Amino acid sequence: MAGRRIILANIGGEVYAVSGVCTHEETDLAMGFMLEERVVCPLHLSQFDLRTGEVLNPPATVPLTKFNVKIDGGSIFVEV
Repeated sequence: MAGRRIILANIGGEVYAVSGVCTHEETDLAMGFMLEERVVCPLHLSQFDLRTGEVLNPPATVPLTKFNVKIDGGSIFVEV
């Protein structure tokens, strides 16, 4: 789907996919940084669990959308 931002993260050999836009101020999370299994929003420092999309601290209160991932050979497929 055109224009959709998705973050792919390899955590412990498992690949996860979540929305790449902060639910608080619609900031591009690719401009933020990772701390272990979390992504930190560059604008207000909300943190989200990359495995589940769960909000780990405010000001965000709405979790990221989590997408199903399938790996087939050398390709990664994300169900959107």
